[in-house]
Amino acid sequence: MTQTITVEGMTCGHCEQTVEEALEGLDGVAEASADRDAESVTVEGAAEADVLVDAVTDAGYDASA
Repeated sequence: MTQTITVEGMTCGHCEQTVEEALEGLDGVAEASADRDAESVTVEGAAEADVLVDAVTDAGYDASA
């Protein structure tokens, strides 16, 4: 399953990497690809959207499903 989460506050490649690592560490996430220009992250896997949003928020960014 593919999900896209809106992420605000990513300003550089390091921000993208931080978001990707926060999500890829979760059970049920196979891959995460952040795009600061689109203000989003695309996630492959079976994790619930609220879990994804919480992980991005915990990493320091505003997120919504």
